[in-house]
Amino acid sequence: MKQWYFVIDVAKCHDCNNCFMACKDEHVGNDWPGYTAAQPRHRHRWMNILRRERGQHRRNDVAYLPMPCQHCENAPCIEASKGSIYRRDDGIVMIDMEKAKGNKALVDSCPYGVIYWNDESDIAQKCTMCAHLLDDKSWQPGIPRCAHSCPTGSLKAYYIEPEEMEKMTKEEDLKAYKEELNTKPHVLYKNLHKFTKNFIAAGVLVDEDCFENAEVTLKSNGNVIATQKTNFFGDFKFDGLENGLYQVDIDAEGRKTSLEVKIEDESKNLGYIKL
Repeated sequence: MKQWYFVIDVAKCHDCNNCFMACKDEHVGNDWPGYTAAQPRHRHRWMNILRRERGQHRRNDVAYLPMPCQHCENAPCIEASKGSIYRRDDGIVMIDMEKAKGNKALVDSCPYGVIYWNDESDIAQKCTMCAHLLDDKSWQPGIPRCAHSCPTGSLKAYYIEPEEMEKMTKEEDLKAYKEELNTKPHVLYKNLHKFTKNFIAAGVLVDEDCFENAEVTLKSNGNVIATQKTNFFGDFKFDGLENGLYQVDIDAEGRKTSLEVKIEDESKNLGYIKL
């Protein structure tokens, strides 16, 4: 049976917040009977944008991680809800507004922090993937408002068979956020390493000038992890690194050096390396 999925490319998100505003436009002041009550104007971020800065000036970057409800197959909120949260046949996780009334504990049942409390309505709320629109065949775009409003193609919605999603996951190297939770989310990320992992970067100078095409080798436990050449500005960058001890070997046409670099939850800008 076909299921709904979000696929989000972290490399393409630049924090424009169009998805966030589209969600607000659809839900603030609008009750959708059978689906959800109106979203409060403030405090609720059903499509939240997380931010992480890596590295140090001038070799630093910022990554943005759109974070809706993950619509998990093994949803911890469903297990904790005692019947007030359920998963539809199409994979969308929903909160029953009547059964969930007054149960504020539901907010803490989500390990991703994407369930919010509505004081006025006395209910827990979250992203519904715009299920009311998806069920309305007259809604011509046929996808959630957030995906429809994304100008960069970072956020896409798919209604496909699980086997097709599995194939896409392998071909595009899609990852689940907090994969260790094993919740089997229906929100998968491309280039997730830009938010969850780290890099080692530096510039190579020879006789005080930027050196292009120096060979740089990254090793871990004596094994070669990756190699690359410096660019026109003498820069190199190894990304997607786990915590650990690394060795960086540099060879600029016979001028050589080696450095040990330790990654501990933070990317490293080694500055300019003079040879």
